[in-house]
Amino acid sequence: MPANPSELSTWSHVKYFGSNLFLRGLLLGAGLIPYRLRVPLLGRLVTLMGRAAGFEKRVRDNLRLVSPELSELDAAELYRDVSDNAGRMIAELYAGQAFFERARQAPITGPGLEALEAARAEGRPVLLATAHFGNYDAARAALVARGHEMGSLYRRMANPYFNEHYVAAMKANHDLMFEQGKRGMVELVRHLKKGGIAAIVTDLHAQGGELIDFFGKPAVTSTVPAELALKFGAALIPVYAVRQENGLDFEIVMNAEVPHSDPLTMTKALSADLEAIVRKHTGQWFWIHRRWKHQAAFRKPEAGAEPAGD
Repeated sequence: MPANPSELSTWSHVKYFGSNLFLRGLLLGAGLIPYRLRVPLLGRLVTLMGRAAGFEKRVRDNLRLVSPELSELDAAELYRDVSDNAGRMIAELYAGQAFFERARQAPITGPGLEALEAARAEGRPVLLATAHFGNYDAARAALVARGHEMGSLYRRMANPYFNEHYVAAMKANHDLMFEQGKRGMVELVRHLKKGGIAAIVTDLHAQGGELIDFFGKPAVTSTVPAELALKFGAALIPVYAVRQENGLDFEIVMNAEVPHSDPLTMTKALSADLEAIVRKHTGQWFWIHRRWKHQAAFRKPEAGAEPAGD
């Protein structure tokens, strides 16, 4: 992805600059509204704008792909839930201290919390495997507020204009962040060698990853979190921030530590863990993403035939 506007074509420059100008103005305007009203308002606005951007179609396509697994879901309702959560997450990210204060009060449940504390007592590094679910930054804020100094690996946004203030907003909550890439990986490894904690999202299409079933369909999935855990003896713990019914608060769920075995087995365990919590809170996962981007997943095989590979 382009690191700065000079690397863009003329058309991309105009497109990205214009869309960022609109979004930046929207966010600045929303910032004038009290937090309790701002968060649901951004949820409704993103729901409306997402249709024009084609997000509803993407949600419907993803749901259709995995329909044997989730045939009972209503596509229109799923889109409303997903886009509302996405809008709320954006509002929260840019809210700064108001969001941090609410997130720090979130209860932390599950056996993963005990595993985290045990690893810290032993001086072991910890990798927290999370996903684009609820608001993943709420989990980071809650743990930081409880004294767990931690970093996170993030992927640069395609729009360099938007990426600049997006990353700044994340760093305002906690600035120990590593950009995905060679330099960021070196910094992350250095952090783990010191016995640090780091969070990595595991639910994006990852070039060079392994095909692992997610809701019954193969999705290209990175094995890097498992590989890092094995190499540095780190505890690998799934963590999710589950949005509560009021739409503003969270429960931080930390599931059981993934036992060390081999990268593929451990990555399959992470994928299954994420699928389990998405089944409980289907509208909180980002069905907007092209999770099943691999062409074989979308290709309709002839009767009796197996999907073809690359």
